[in-house]
Amino acid sequence: MVAKGRKSGKTPPVFSHEFVIQNHADIVSCVAMVFVLGLMFQVSTPLASVFIALHHNVTVPQQVAPGNFMDVTLYTPGIKDAAATFFYLLIVVVIHAIIQEYMLDKINKKLHLSKIKHAKFDESGQLIIFYLVSLCWAGDIIFKENMFSVASLWDGYPHNNMTYMFKFFFVIQIAYWLHIFPELYFQKIKKEDMSVKIQYACLYLAFIVPAYMMRFTKVCLVLLFIHYAVEAVYHGCRILSYAEKSSLARKIFKLGDVLFVLGRLGTVILAVLTFWYGLAKMPVEEQVMDLATGNFNTGLIRLNCLVAVCALQAFLMYKFIIFQVQRRREQKSGSSANAAAAAKAKKSEQERAKARKEKRANKEEEDDRPEVDQGVRQRVK
Repeated sequence: MVAKGRKSGKTPPVFSHEFVIQNHADIVSCVAMVFVLGLMFQVSTPLASVFIALHHNVTVPQQVAPGNFMDVTLYTPGIKDAAATFFYLLIVVVIHAIIQEYMLDKINKKLHLSKIKHAKFDESGQLIIFYLVSLCWAGDIIFKENMFSVASLWDGYPHNNMTYMFKFFFVIQIAYWLHIFPELYFQKIKKEDMSVKIQYACLYLAFIVPAYMMRFTKVCLVLLFIHYAVEAVYHGCRILSYAEKSSLARKIFKLGDVLFVLGRLGTVILAVLTFWYGLAKMPVEEQVMDLATGNFNTGLIRLNCLVAVCALQAFLMYKFIIFQVQRRREQKSGSSANAAAAAKAKKSEQERAKARKEKRANKEEEDDRPEVDQGVRQRVK
């Protein structure tokens, strides 16, 4: 892989900050290959498989036909998921660098963007790819798990048993949002821009990790699907605006604003139905906290989950309203400035036209005088 950010033929000292930043994708890929090579040797296979394979699997009989059962392998959350998350975090870092170098950097060269727009374009480009992949993945799980009914979000809780792709989805989600932190160093993010990236990465982790550990995976999956759909539209609009497709971007931005409000409303409704109604109507003996069975269906936990989801939606709506107000003010001030400039230009044009008219009138007046008077006037001049 070609080192990103190399501006001259000089190679920086090995193990220096610049060397690590320029070659971080190669370094991380070599670390990941160590785990992969560990699978090839009998001595290291048990340790390497902890990082690469998904664990905490159980075999349960599943009915495939009347009177016919087949053993299937399902997965539950567990402590070994931390090792798998670390390995796939390395893979995400490598994929991030590949997308940046072989896709986004080439597009940026054609667009000739400024440094600020360049950074925002890279951010939107990385996120929209992740959102689209996650949307397709989540939609496939929703279809296969037959989660079209709202009641499926709480029926059968605790949702301990997950299919391989269901569990792998959450491992990748956690790995992706964790990889934001090393990318702050690898991408040389400025200190003033770090706080925003750290904030939204922590928000994602603060909701995805507890939902995964407390077996609220189904409702979390649906809420992520809604949120990612809205975010994909927003970042798609940003990319279009930077690609000089402003007219199309403005139309989609309006659609994105409507989807944002609907997404917040839909999230709150699903959270209320799940935590306030669905899980609360379960038998009293099932509304207990049991770490062994993964049951976290208690009134206090449900209330905290509901308050957290609603508080996040209120925060997002607050930021959205502030953004809309600021944009309206900028548009109004811009239109006022344009109107003032147009009025000034019109006034200057009128003054120039008046001056030309007076000059023409004076010239015609001189032409109408007798030749003697004109000769006297020329001698006086």
